[in-house]
Amino acid sequence: MNAISYRDVFEIEHDQSSSDELQAGDLVQTGPNLFPRFEVVAISGETVWVRNVNSGQDALLPTKRCRKVTAQGA
Repeated sequence: MNAISYRDVFEIEHDQSSSDELQAGDLVQTGPNLFPRFEVVAISGETVWVRNVNSGQDALLPTKRCRKVTAQGA
């Protein structure tokens, strides 16, 4: 049995079309929301290890879901 998520049911698209090169230490956002913000801890191929800057919670995400926070959006 496969787990079904809100993304599957409502066909939510989180992938970004950003061409920014991510590096450890960068601040990123996911999806169209401004928050939460994450700090990139490490990158391996198409996977990014991120840490929520408010809660300290870690997560692994596909790189295509991360959008670099610009000085204008900070």
